[in-house]
Amino acid sequence: MNNMQNFKTIAVDFDGTLCFSSWPELGEPNTPLIEYLKQWKSEGNKLILWTCRAGEALDKAVKWCSEHELQFDAVNDNLPEVIEMYGNNSRKISCDYYIDDRMMNIPSQIT
Repeated sequence: MNNMQNFKTIAVDFDGTLCFSSWPELGEPNTPLIEYLKQWKSEGNKLILWTCRAGEALDKAVKWCSEHELQFDAVNDNLPEVIEMYGNNSRKISCDYYIDDRMMNIPSQIT
């Protein structure tokens, strides 16, 4: 069951990150990021679409990503491997990296 060590996971936001949009509208793609994520996935890693979108707005975002040849292993959910490993599906998305336009990185040591 420890096959999760064979890959890393990125959870990526949609609005303002993958897509330069004004919610709920769709906009222009962040092409460099999309190309990076496609390469990441082609190397055997995993992708999670991590967005506040739900319902029809989420469906449109997933379709937009598919049209840009970006496929996800999970959408607003943990990977099946993570759920199996922990025996539950927590609300917090488990991944190695988060990419979000509203991200803030707090250093582990503040001096």
